[in-house]
Amino acid sequence: MIDDPDSARDAGIAPNLADFLGSRPAAPTGPAQQGWQGAVGRLTGGLITFAPGGAELAQRDAISSVQRTLNGPRTIVVLNPKGGAHKTTATLLIAATFGTYRGGFTLAWDNNETMGTLGVRAQAAAHTNTAVDLLRDLERFGDGEARVGDLDGYVRAQGDAQFDALASDLDPAGAASIDAAAFGRLHSTLSRFYRVLVIDTGNNMRASNWEAAVDTADQLVIVSTIREDTGFGAAALIDGLRAKGHADKVAQAVTILASPSKTADPQLSRRLHEHFAQLTRTVLDVPFDASLVSGGPLNVDALAPRTRAAWLLATAAIADGL
Repeated sequence: MIDDPDSARDAGIAPNLADFLGSRPAAPTGPAQQGWQGAVGRLTGGLITFAPGGAELAQRDAISSVQRTLNGPRTIVVLNPKGGAHKTTATLLIAATFGTYRGGFTLAWDNNETMGTLGVRAQAAAHTNTAVDLLRDLERFGDGEARVGDLDGYVRAQGDAQFDALASDLDPAGAASIDAAAFGRLHSTLSRFYRVLVIDTGNNMRASNWEAAVDTADQLVIVSTIREDTGFGAAALIDGLRAKGHADKVAQAVTILASPSKTADPQLSRRLHEHFAQLTRTVLDVPFDASLVSGGPLNVDALAPRTRAAWLLATAAIADGL
């Protein structure tokens, strides 16, 4: 697009359609829907309106980031080699946020090399098929005539959150059958049907399917609770990724720190922020939410408003890297 019309005219450069479209003013923000400003508008039937406040504008900006146009399918990989680090919860909530604001075509995929828990945390389906079953039947989707609805027998629709979940193998004896090659075949096929793939990972950085997921990632998300052990896991993870040649991906990664209780250790929180802020693109906090404690199926409607707001901001930061 032409930045300086006068200079372009002097140089004999004619503007094109892209220049014309780029000259359009920004769309109006519309009246406030939240806070006291929004309440006044509703009480007066729209006769008195106010511009949105700072918090609402920030929310609208975050939604715009999540809804941004993507140049092809994008893969987000959620990492921490320590169990209990909030990886599966993060995977589901990131996928739910993308699905809610983008209107679907989002997949949360459990790429655990052992029995992962994403299938337990996701809403149930009429079937119990997993990634292993999809891999076995993958030839069905190679003829170019398959449609996204044909995946319904393998993925689990998540209702109003508008994303699908793909569980890992439920048989501990067969879970290792998803290796790097199998992951590549699954990823190649699923990328034809989904715009955003959010991949949960296991705890073994040496597993070939773990390494394959990192290789395909457009955006890494490093997750830790504000605990010494999971913080240690995240710090060790970054050292390992850098040693394996992924320094560029680490530098663009998003770090999410989840409070493990109603009150987090402020000193440890500062240490974690200071450490990961020097290594990754941004560090964001998400609050403790009692609705997530049981470990049962995720119910987005049960989340506290502040939890949803925090995950929207986190997902917006992730989307900025896509």
